[in-house]
Amino acid sequence: MVNILRHVQVNAPFTMMHDKYLDLFIRHGINPEIGIDATALERFSLSDFGRIAEKLHKRNLSITMHGPFVDLSPGSPDPAVRALTRHRFEQLLELVALFKPKSLVCHAGYDRKRYGFHREEWIEKSLEIWSWLALCARERGAILMLENVYEDGPGDIHVLFERLAHLDVRFCLDPGHASAFGQASLEQWLESLGFYLGQIHLHDNHGDWDDHLALGYGKIDFQNLFNFLKTNNRPPPIITLEPHEEEHFWPSLAYLEKYWPW
Repeated sequence: MVNILRHVQVNAPFTMMHDKYLDLFIRHGINPEIGIDATALERFSLSDFGRIAEKLHKRNLSITMHGPFVDLSPGSPDPAVRALTRHRFEQLLELVALFKPKSLVCHAGYDRKRYGFHREEWIEKSLEIWSWLALCARERGAILMLENVYEDGPGDIHVLFERLAHLDVRFCLDPGHASAFGQASLEQWLESLGFYLGQIHLHDNHGDWDDHLALGYGKIDFQNLFNFLKTNNRPPPIITLEPHEEEHFWPSLAYLEKYWPW
């Protein structure tokens, strides 16, 4: 398991990292993907974030970050919503400068049920924000990764990666979200967006809810995913475990120890 720990990131909201899990990450040498949300941005000061960043850097841990997403919409037709989204991302960029992550994950944010009637406007508006954020992140040493959540399939967001390719924006594949919310198979996601793949979020479910279970506790065919990655990706993408409970973390490491494709 120690070997696997060196090769993966593990997601933890900053508030939980601060209040409970920092010692666990430091003691075991766990590479964090630090989740930033509105609660953390409102509760903590830059010096609070800086103290945690310094401790992680002293341990020489690899860091990635996950941006805020609740109630944010980079492609919203409402300028006030877009302004709030940009404001939260401006706050996020201050933290990117502190934590120096190698990647910055944000939800692509397209939902056909909400935005299908003005899809083209959503695309153009979101591209404005993603282009700006990608450039600012790159200036701070991080690559922007856009993650699937409520999208039906890769066709919903393929255009984003085509038009952001000059900024090296990459795709963060979340098979759990594809299973719980999407209509397309994992193979379709990989065939369409595999060229842009830069990161993968790993957690399991039974296809009816975003449970964030340990790997192997649900129905997702991770071995097929790993076979694809081993065949088509060199070097491997960033791999991030996303357990929502500590009890699902250790079994996921054991699963990766058994099936790790590299």
